[in-house]
Amino acid sequence: MDPQVLSIIIGVVALIAGVAAGRFIFAKNTKKQIEDAELQAQNILKEAELRAETIKKEKQLEAKEKFVQLKAEHDKEVLERNRKISDAESRAKQKEISINQKEIGLDKQLKENEAIKEALNRQIEIVNLKRTELEKHQEEHIRRLEKISNLSAEEAKAQLIESLKHEAQTQALSIQQEIIEDAKLKANKEARKIVIQSIQRTAAEQTIENTVTVFNLETDEIKGQIIGREGRNIRAIEAATGVDLIVDDTPEAIILSSFDPLRREIARLSLQRLVADGRIHPARIEEVVEKTRKQLEEQIMEIGERTVMELGIHGLHKELVRIVGKMRFRSSYGQNLLMHSRETANLCGIMASELGMNPKLAKRAGLLHDIGKVPDEETELSHALLGAKLAEKYGENLAVVNAIGAHHDEMEMQYVISPIIQACDAISGARPGARREIMQQYLQRIKDLENLALNYQGVEKAYAIQAGRELRVIVEADKVTDIDSDKLSFEIAQKIQTEMTYPGQIKVTVIREKRAVNVAR
Repeated sequence: MDPQVLSIIIGVVALIAGVAAGRFIFAKNTKKQIEDAELQAQNILKEAELRAETIKKEKQLEAKEKFVQLKAEHDKEVLERNRKISDAESRAKQKEISINQKEIGLDKQLKENEAIKEALNRQIEIVNLKRTELEKHQEEHIRRLEKISNLSAEEAKAQLIESLKHEAQTQALSIQQEIIEDAKLKANKEARKIVIQSIQRTAAEQTIENTVTVFNLETDEIKGQIIGREGRNIRAIEAATGVDLIVDDTPEAIILSSFDPLRREIARLSLQRLVADGRIHPARIEEVVEKTRKQLEEQIMEIGERTVMELGIHGLHKELVRIVGKMRFRSSYGQNLLMHSRETANLCGIMASELGMNPKLAKRAGLLHDIGKVPDEETELSHALLGAKLAEKYGENLAVVNAIGAHHDEMEMQYVISPIIQACDAISGARPGARREIMQQYLQRIKDLENLALNYQGVEKAYAIQAGRELRVIVEADKVTDIDSDKLSFEIAQKIQTEMTYPGQIKVTVIREKRAVNVAR
């Protein structure tokens, strides 16, 4: 036999033997696994039965506990319900007893009311009889009066009405006259206020202000040159400058008179140059005055720019800078307007810094708050409203515009810096020595103000503070009540208003304080 075929046969036999052995071994292992699985299943079933029995017992115990708990709650609810029912029954019994008592009382009251009603009926009958008798007596009385006065009741009534009408007309005329007089007083006060504002707007700030400037000459011979032939030079100077030249007997001096300080300054400088040059004639006068006016405008701009720079204010419109410079030649109550505005600006900056606000904005508003006092054109607006209009025109911040317009309460204050500007303006104007006032008059006014308050009953002390802008009155708490304090404040303010002369306004503050002091020993 071929060896190759033999090897194939041997291989096939070996393969078959291997397969048979493998199947035998697999069958044996499978049987063992099945037996193990059956044993494991039996164990699991036993454990499950044991666990189910345990759970069953636990659930039975829980059910018993729950039943006991529910039964206890039910018993508790039943007891509570029985208690409420018993309480309700007891209350119902009490109400029933109360109702029975009330019924007894009502029966008694009804019997009493019937007795009272009978008594009232008897009284009414008596009153009706009395009324009838009274009417008869009244008719008899009226007949007797008509017989005595020879007038009927209607005629007497008409005469009485006419008399009352005449009396009412007399009283009405008296009241009308009082109202008219009061209105006249108020009208005079308002008129004085308007006149003062008008004078302020036409460059005559106050009559207390200086309205003349003295121009000194080296010799009286120069007066003739200034006057000129038939006074033509002096007329040319007055026409060019708008200032009156007064040439009197005052030696070596000419008086320049005008309400506008800027015009007086232009006239003074022009005369100074004409006298130094020696050529004084109408053509030369017009030339020098125009040149002086231009140079003064440049000086005004320099003053404004220097002021703005010193205060650290940036971005101000050139026209506003020029208006600030013009303040140098204005004054209010004898106080230079530029110095007042600078002082107000510094105060505003300090106050704003202390309050944690923007000091630069406050300083800007403080400097510009009075720009309406130096307008280029005359308008009918007050200086505060005109200043606000100018600031708005030249692009200022809305807070600055509002502060300028509201510093005399002519506009509503809409920003926090507005009251700061108002307060600092008052501080600058009210500080002693800032504005012109004779010291004796000032002290006398303060003394009169305090004495006026001390004349009232219950006033213990009175102090005039803030340069006479506020009067503080301390009253005795035992003699003056809170209501009396309000009345006293009003009465003092009215008396100050009618009897005293003062600038601005005076605030009257009545202070009533009750102190209880004991000493522990």
